[in-house]
Amino acid sequence: MRYETLLIDVDARGVATLTLNRPEKHNAMSGKMIEELKEAAEALGASPEVRVVVLTGAGKSFCAGGDLGWMQAQMAADPETRFVEARKLAEALQALNTLPKPLIGRLQGNAFGGGVGMASVCDMAIGVDSLTMGLTETKLGLIPATIGPYVLARMGEALARRVFMSARLFKAQEAVSLGLLAKSVPADALDEAVEAEVIPYLSCAPEAVARAKALARRLGPQIDDTVIDHTISELVACWEGAEAQEGITAFFAKQKPRWVQ
Repeated sequence: MRYETLLIDVDARGVATLTLNRPEKHNAMSGKMIEELKEAAEALGASPEVRVVVLTGAGKSFCAGGDLGWMQAQMAADPETRFVEARKLAEALQALNTLPKPLIGRLQGNAFGGGVGMASVCDMAIGVDSLTMGLTETKLGLIPATIGPYVLARMGEALARRVFMSARLFKAQEAVSLGLLAKSVPADALDEAVEAEVIPYLSCAPEAVARAKALARRLGPQIDDTVIDHTISELVACWEGAEAQEGITAFFAKQKPRWVQ
């Protein structure tokens, strides 16, 4: 499996490492990466050789969220194109969320916006203790729309409302208390911590693991087509709004939008 924006390596045990590979852009999700994430999730899910998937990033950051150039293009696009692109993002997240294999997040660096969403679709995530996270969309006149169902499922409403709207940045220790990370560890202990989570699955029946994961999703908060369609509509509405136009424009111009005090 070869991709432009991803790397996939499968070891002899059937442990696949799925690496976001745009380090020069802090692994921000471009339109191409969004398409490839869905393709990769489907391919890994269908492969009988794959037992566990580890999701990580190349370079300094795990994932900086949505690529701002991609967002800017959506605001300039016609309504039909906006809906198509928003749906691609929603479908990529859902493909990862419903992956019939254990998905372990290995956060070697910072995660913002959609990067928090990527961590939230993992069955569990471990991060380095130096990382910073944040749902930063509202600074740009946007909202954490398509990632919202997964963030809320992971954190619960009460905890999510602490950081969902404020764009406040927080460190790894707080991310653990919010439920986004299962644990944080020093950078030199990250691989060992991830391996400790991988090993138990190699003694489990793969089909039983898949069925148990599906059952957990079924018993938890429901993220169905109705929910996903609503998040798409909310994201598109933001792209069409004046605040997002101003926020994204101000970002590229290195200026402050009018709401910054």
